[in-house]
Amino acid sequence: METNYLFESERLGFRPWKDNDRDFFASMTADLEVMRYFPETLTKLQADQLIDRFNRHMDDEGYTMWAVERKIDRVFIGYVGLLEITMAIEGQGHAEIGWRLDKRFWKQGFATEGALACLAYAFDVLHMTAVYSFTATINVPSETVMKKIGMSKIGEFQHPKLACDSPLKTHVLYKIEKQQFTNSKG
Repeated sequence: METNYLFESERLGFRPWKDNDRDFFASMTADLEVMRYFPETLTKLQADQLIDRFNRHMDDEGYTMWAVERKIDRVFIGYVGLLEITMAIEGQGHAEIGWRLDKRFWKQGFATEGALACLAYAFDVLHMTAVYSFTATINVPSETVMKKIGMSKIGEFQHPKLACDSPLKTHVLYKIEKQQFTNSKG
């Protein structure tokens, strides 16, 4: 069976986005629980535009937030991947690693497993020297994943695109360098 995976981990396959991902992704990003650490849920149009942005990023940079599926049953579970940081924060111009999974797939180790596979791809295939990650300080689940994949907290910042009174305004910033990642595998 043809997989079309760009790379994979033990349980997950990372692939380009397909048109039939769009409806599931739209329902996932319209879910209040999935989106609780984001400023708002997304409409179907906004979800489609986000996938289009990911596809353009892949075309332009050679990496993106990839569609992720479970290999055992080929079920799409969300995304894990890399995007260039364009905000004026430490790490600007480097890649940010991020993830968003449908809540049916939480607490099964998929975010950690997927993020580790993406870091290996970033350092071994794309030859990046460092990868960053950030999230709202109240997003403890994502910060936990950052710690589990070997990233180190390097600071906090006020997200420039969020309102001053937003509970999401203050963000933690994490970083991992290639040598750090390589040493942790060895």
